Order: sequence, then structure tokens, then C-alpha cells
Amino acid sequence: MRVRAAITAATLLTALTTSTTLTAGPALAVAGGSDVAPGQYGFTAKLAMTGIPRPDGSTYASFCSGALVAPGWIITTGHCFHDANRARVSGPVPYPTTVTLGLVDEAKEKGVTRKVTQVLQAGPNDVALAQLDSPVTEVTPLTVNKLVPGAGQRLTLAGWGSLTATNPTPSTKLQQGEVQISSVSATTATVHGVSPAASTSACAYDSGAPYFVPSGSGGQLISVETNGPDCPHTSPETTSRVDVLADWIAEHAK
Repeated sequence: MRVRAAITAATLLTALTTSTTLTAGPALAVAGGSDVAPGQYGFTAKLAMTGIPRPDGSTYASFCSGALVAPGWIITTGHCFHDANRARVSGPVPYPTTVTLGLVDEAKEKGVTRKVTQVLQAGPNDVALAQLDSPVTEVTPLTVNKLVPGAGQRLTLAGWGSLTATNPTPSTKLQQGEVQISSVSATTATVHGVSPAASTSACAYDSGAPYFVPSGSGGQLISVETNGPDCPHTSPETTSRVDVLADWIAEHAK
């Protein structure tokens, strides 16, 4: 198991020498998943980041996934925002980050675009809130679960990550899959693929992707993607629970 951002970026760095090359950062799209139908899951966000620093002073570009939890706030994985040494950072956004929501196919839709202005890192687990430069009113946010999730519970995963760990690239179509909670610990929950296949799993650039229970035009957020093995796989994937952060999220994401 690995933090997708750190290992994937380091691997590609050995083969790529230009300072602005797109580097696979945070986790992979849903491998072994399926296309999301038009008009669904508009709360799922694609985060595009540029100018991410490396220790040698060069920079690269990368992507994450996330979800709208309030008109002006996105939830994602904390390690999507870091310094040159990959330490998670809070405060003004550390590098230019654009968020796109409200679409399922980039070739056919424009969606809604905003820029991130500041980042708040959660303490208990690898989660961050990203504030947008203006509220998104066209998309229904996810509600945040406040109850302890249970083993066996089935969730939907939606993300913009790669479809494979081989030469990964972000998906241009929003992908989905069904997973089941395998185990629950103090601040995390592991999941495994159920549908369309047992190997349905998060992939590169899925870091921060929401695991949720759909309901109407929205749904209830249970956890966000954190890390896991190369996709596709049938092993446990680690996600960060949001119920342990519900009060913190409500305090800031207004």
C-alpha cells in the first residue's frame, strides 16, 4: 500500500527531466468502473494543479479528485496540498489550483470552474477543505455523514482518476464503481471493489474522490480516497472517514 501522490511522482521523475512535466500525483480514476450518466454526481470535483514544487526547485503539474460539501468548499485528500518536501500545508493555496464540477464528459460539457484560495488541513486524518473563490450554486453539495460507518456497507465511488496504473493520465469522463466497507478503524475505513468487478478500485488522480451513498441529485459523503495498491486490484483501499470530522467541516464549510 502506498500514498499515490508521493510514489507515483517519484517514479515518473526518474524518466522525466523537464521542470513543468505533468506528473502523476495524488491517487488513480476509477479502474474497472463505468461511465457516470449525464447529470449525475455533479458534486464530484476535478482539481488541476500547476507549479507544484520539488526539492530541486523544479515544478510539475498534477490532479486530484474531490467533492463539493458546501457552495464555497471542496473536500479532498490532505496530501493533495503540500510543500516541496511533501509535508501537508494549510493557509493560502500553495500552488494554482482550478476546480471543475457539474459535468461527466469534458468533451461535451464545460461544467462549473472555480479557483482554490485557501486550504484547511484536518488533524485526525488525511483530509483537507479547499475554499473556492466564489460559491457554486448550480450543483447540489454532498451532505456529510455523522454516524460511524459499518463493515459491509456499500458505497459509490466517483472520480476523475486514471483507468490504469500503467502510464496513468486523468480521465476525461467521470467514472464510478461500487465498493463495500471491509473494516473500520478510528479515523479510516478500508473498502474493496464490488461492481462492476471485484477489482473495481481507485486509481491515480483519484486522491480525495468521494465514497458516498447516492440520494436524488446529491447524497451522503462517508469517506474520501486516501491511498492503496496499484490499480486495478482486489486488495483493501484506505479511505478517510468524514464522520470524525463532521463538526470541523460544519464549522468551516459554511
